[in-house]
Amino acid sequence: MHDAVAAVIGQDRPVDLPLWRSFWDGLHEGGLRRGEAVALLASLSTAMPGRTTLTALLDSLAERRPGPAAGGTGAFDGAVNIVGTGGGPRTFNVSTAAALVAAAMGTPVVKTGSRAYTSSMGSLDLLDHLGIPPTRSYEETHELLEHCNIAFAGYFVYPAELALLARAVLPLDIRGLGRFVNALGPFLADMPVSAQVTGVADARLAPGLRTAAAHVARGTGRRVWLAGNDLGADELLACTPNRVHAYEADGEDEFTLDAALLGLRPGTLEGLRPRGSDPVAYFTAVLGGGGTPEAEDTVCLNAAALAVAGRATSDWHEALRGARAVIHDGGALALLRRLRTRAAVHA
Repeated sequence: MHDAVAAVIGQDRPVDLPLWRSFWDGLHEGGLRRGEAVALLASLSTAMPGRTTLTALLDSLAERRPGPAAGGTGAFDGAVNIVGTGGGPRTFNVSTAAALVAAAMGTPVVKTGSRAYTSSMGSLDLLDHLGIPPTRSYEETHELLEHCNIAFAGYFVYPAELALLARAVLPLDIRGLGRFVNALGPFLADMPVSAQVTGVADARLAPGLRTAAAHVARGTGRRVWLAGNDLGADELLACTPNRVHAYEADGEDEFTLDAALLGLRPGTLEGLRPRGSDPVAYFTAVLGGGGTPEAEDTVCLNAAALAVAGRATSDWHEALRGARAVIHDGGALALLRRLRTRAAVHA
């Protein structure tokens, strides 16, 4: 058994950077024994690894990604990413709606995401239904951001090792083993934005993810907000207080977003459930102000968070007013139509 796998299973010693490098080399070369990838993923999904193992894992994958060319079109200064860790109560796709609303109100957004893990529809699944393909390169992402103030990045931003792991566990389903990888996903994407807002559904994962967020902030200079709430959603909710851990390259902070103090309406999780059988119809209804009060307020809260995290404004009330304005004046729907039309023309 590879030493990295044995250490993760035994939890008796950390896995350092050279050991992770050796494991990834073995994965690429086909040198691992049958079942070792399954054992690694199962163990990681059972217990979040310690700080040394986790940060070395992040570094070992970061150094393998080619990333954007220095001085090229791959650095998205001023842009913000919103992406959750998956899991939690079943809701409509809040983060994608918030990304569109924030972009319509002037905050550049480059969003990463994935297929559904535990929910019925992940962000990439919804984009399929909307007819908006994710971008395939940093250059394409930059071009779309320039034209529409928003881009949805494809799998090219993730380490190739994730796909190799998925193939290595066949015929087992990666979704049954990849809980850890899915949760860590927001910190594995090589997306050079200025800020990132990430919701955490499972409070048991929060300590490890705070370690990851702080490590990424120090290593990249990206501002990272890690949010959670007592209802276990992986996005900010308008119907309950939200705790936010904010990380910068030079330090960290913690604050609470109280929906009531922000003037948002009381509500329940039920108001965030998907409505009807057509996901596109309800999604567009929310963007045009035709969703439930909880849906509108939650989208506005997340869009406001993108504006504040991206430093487009420091005034939460101003950001919320701006988000609500583009929902009710048609700005968010107009942006969605623009994206769909552009995608159809370039198909």
